[in-house]
Amino acid sequence: MREPNVFSGPYADRVAHLRKDDAAVAGLIDAPGTRVLPVHRARNLVRRHAEGWAIESLEVAAAVGLAPTSEWILLGRFRGEAHFLCEVDSERTVDDPAVSYEELRRTGGSLAADEAGLLAYARALVLWRARSRHCGTCGAPNRPTSAGHVMTCTRDGCGAEHFPRLDPAIIVLVTDGTHALLGRQAGWPEGRYSTIAGFVEPGESLEDAVAREVLEETGITVAECEYHSSQPWPFPSSLMIGYTATAAAGQVPRADEELEDVRWFSRDDIAAGRVGLPFAQSVSYRLIEDWYDAGATRRLRDTPGVRSWGRGER
Repeated sequence: MREPNVFSGPYADRVAHLRKDDAAVAGLIDAPGTRVLPVHRARNLVRRHAEGWAIESLEVAAAVGLAPTSEWILLGRFRGEAHFLCEVDSERTVDDPAVSYEELRRTGGSLAADEAGLLAYARALVLWRARSRHCGTCGAPNRPTSAGHVMTCTRDGCGAEHFPRLDPAIIVLVTDGTHALLGRQAGWPEGRYSTIAGFVEPGESLEDAVAREVLEETGITVAECEYHSSQPWPFPSSLMIGYTATAAAGQVPRADEELEDVRWFSRDDIAAGRVGLPFAQSVSYRLIEDWYDAGATRRLRDTPGVRSWGRGER
């Protein structure tokens, strides 16, 4: 099987069967070794070290005063121990200059793969909870149930249950065989380009979304597409579904109102640093990398002139 994308993979046992068992959840809180992950304004608590970042978790005794245990969210078992998520109001959680609350976009690529996945999971739940304070059916306040994985309406006669939502989006590397089709938005720093992406619309298959988005944003008609891989992208709630697609040679791209520019890039263009590629932890980079490596004598990650967003020369 293909190596999982960043934020993906079997990093935790979610123990979903225990979420409705209040006694079992309370037992996990009291169990030796249980850890708590504090989150402040959707930023995770992490520790900086020489090689990058690592999760910083708390013992239950240290976390109890930060928020009621009834508000904690059961994430599951991570590295053999139960882990909960706890939202905190203040950044004054740990008095240690090496520990801070950081955005996952910044730290994700430097965390261990399983830690990146766990923090993405936690971030997605926090953002969903923040947007689900009231019932979408009647407007009454919601309360967390099922160990934090359901928001349930408190009004008698309603009681609607609201579950974490995902926004499916396709992301596609289009190639004519020797070139990759990449576009850029006007607000990006000069030189940044990425693969084509867009949200799936109601009544639309993933393959239909690939063809529509590519045509709308670039004017290019794709002949066929093939699933590549997917990636949870909790910024705030997307599931990126990666595809590769082929287009007939000779088609001239044109940008729509969403893109400032779109063009074909060769492997030589990428190797020479004439385009800034997406962050290495993104499925967009993975799509470009796999296409590049399939036709190059040196891997993309080993090519010194390649530029990635925020990294300059590599």
